[in-house]
Amino acid sequence: MADREYSRYQSKVIKAFYDNRDTSDQQRLSELVADLYLTEGKKKAKLWATAQEIMTRMGVPASRIAHVVASDDAAILAEVVKDIQAGKIQKPAPPKPPAT
Repeated sequence: MADREYSRYQSKVIKAFYDNRDTSDQQRLSELVADLYLTEGKKKAKLWATAQEIMTRMGVPASRIAHVVASDDAAILAEVVKDIQAGKIQKPAPPKPPAT
């Protein structure tokens, strides 16, 4: 894929999106809790896949993600959201570039 040059405005929009991604992921995860309480069937499985993806991006430990998804219980997912909001679960810091 060719390198793409973005305008200054586009670059700012892209940067703002990624700067605020944690907040939007947290909001989306809490919305998924409500959706999971109300949904059944194939849509519920898709919502769990989305929740798993978001939890991975937010730095939730893999063992906890597996437990939450395997339980298929929105109340347990709500506890994860509560822990994220309380700061008990934090995204790991990005790796530092090697010193030269």
